Amino acid sequence: MSLTYPEAIVVGLFQGVTELFPVSSLGHSVIIPALIGGRWARDLNVSAPESPYLAFIVGLHVATALALLVFFWRDWVRIVGGLLTSIRDRRIETPDQRLAWLLIVATVPVGVAGLLLEHTFRTVLGKPLPSSLFLAVNGVVLYGGELLRRRAAKRVDTATMGAPDERLPPDVVSDRRLAGLGWGESVLIGAAEILALLPGISRSGATMVAGLARGLSHEDAARFSFLLATPVILAAGMLKIPDLTGPLGAGIHGQVLAGSIVSGIGAYVAVRFLVRYFETRTLIPFAVYCTVAGLASAAYLALT
Repeated sequence: MSLTYPEAIVVGLFQGVTELFPVSSLGHSVIIPALIGGRWARDLNVSAPESPYLAFIVGLHVATALALLVFFWRDWVRIVGGLLTSIRDRRIETPDQRLAWLLIVATVPVGVAGLLLEHTFRTVLGKPLPSSLFLAVNGVVLYGGELLRRRAAKRVDTATMGAPDERLPPDVVSDRRLAGLGWGESVLIGAAEILALLPGISRSGATMVAGLARGLSHEDAARFSFLLATPVILAAGMLKIPDLTGPLGAGIHGQVLAGSIVSGIGAYVAVRFLVRYFETRTLIPFAVYCTVAGLASAAYLALT
């Protein structure tokens, strides 16, 4: 694999930021090299059956997941503690225990689908033109999520968990609201991640739309999306680490490190921004961007 430091840094930055923004990191990783053309288009191709570039960008997921763990470390301390006490006591009583199990069951659909479908979807659809069209579709999905949100009653039932004490820190209050999700609702939101196997469809966007459709606020939908993404992104990245330490990663370890550092910093800044953004804002700007960028990229690629 031929990968320069500029390529690694640019891809690392885009992957770290776009993985969390609802605009599809994989879609941008496919489209941007094609738009630049030349060596970038040759070097950075995820649709090859044994793509070293794919191993590189998925390996960057480890840095993204670490950034999420750093930002949400208080949440994960409570969640992991809840899981351990739930296993020890063989019961689910507290909000932290319930949220831990909700996140676990929500990851099952995408985990199974990823193992079965990722290779097929990537090799068949992971090309610039289909990715551009899916990016435009992603914009429509985001806008549809806003329409569904307006029609959905806010229905997160906290009765079983007890009404949150508003004197608690905002992150604890939000986690307790999320703990009131039903098991089926959690699985449906997690299953939305399967759409992100299509290059151009955003993982965070799909799960946020599913959460909004179930009546979550933008703030809670974003938080659940980020918490849910953390183990999935980390697992995907760890699965690709052996590829990067083998023949596929020969001669590019420095580039991988540089891309990972930039990706981790970009992801941390992105999640810090988005958590605050979704306290008062919506998905509409991202919907407009994805639709315009997707259609413009598809038109350009079709004509060149």
